[in-house]
Amino acid sequence: MNVASNPTLPLIACLIATLIPVFFGKLTVTPTWLSLQALALGWITLNQHDTLNLHALAAGLEILIIRAWLVPQLLRRTLQAGKAAELDVMPSNLFAWGAAVALIILAFKFGDGARADVRALTLGVVAATVTVAFLVLASNREPVAQLVALLFMENALALFESLMPEPWPLPVHIAISVVYVGTVAVGSWLIRGQSVLSVLIPQPKEDVR
Repeated sequence: MNVASNPTLPLIACLIATLIPVFFGKLTVTPTWLSLQALALGWITLNQHDTLNLHALAAGLEILIIRAWLVPQLLRRTLQAGKAAELDVMPSNLFAWGAAVALIILAFKFGDGARADVRALTLGVVAATVTVAFLVLASNREPVAQLVALLFMENALALFESLMPEPWPLPVHIAISVVYVGTVAVGSWLIRGQSVLSVLIPQPKEDVR
């Protein structure tokens, strides 16, 4: 079997790029993992099309330029301006890890209903990405971590397209790209504004007696 045309390999790569930063990564390396997710999505997109047509070319360029390069660069600059870069994506404790493992198992059980290997694996990766992103939203109050979780969810939405009988039209791709860039742009603006306010208005020190 041709490795480049094997649909399971990019799905596994996308899953690894989602789970490793959540369990073991710091916020400072999440832009790299987002780029790896995007490269896996591009691989899946190319496998979706038998021939390289206009739609495949446009979708591939959107993934490479926006998801693999532009958005990670914007997020990297935001992390450099803040103080939360060295924090964990998800709190490192047994309760959070146990909840994450349970959600991932539940997500893949949901995918088993498809009764087809690739479709079940795709549904499992989509569901696992969404549920883990919700867990990060619920367990980490840092704005940067919540922004990363939202970007993970939007990548899961892009992966869901591979399950559709027909690819989404180009205007839908453009709208999703605008939302993706808008999410990181607005989130970065709010995070930087919060950092400026924390510098201008320092927190009062507790009176310890």
